[in-house]
Amino acid sequence: MNDSSPAPITVADNYIFACRILLGIKTLREHLGCPLQDAFIAFTERYEVLRRESPDRSSLTPEECWEGFHS
Repeated sequence: MNDSSPAPITVADNYIFACRILLGIKTLREHLGCPLQDAFIAFTERYEVLRRESPDRSSLTPEECWEGFHS
């Protein structure tokens, strides 16, 4: 079977688990060579995937993680 779905971008996973939002977005922006908005979208999409796949790796709730972050 040919799985043509792209591999997940994991370079910012440690920042995502630690809720280091700005560092994660910066890492994704540099890795992907994309505009800030695209890096933010990539971060939030990966955040949602990791929350579903590894809920035990994050000690903060989504509300706590995103508290004080305004884009």
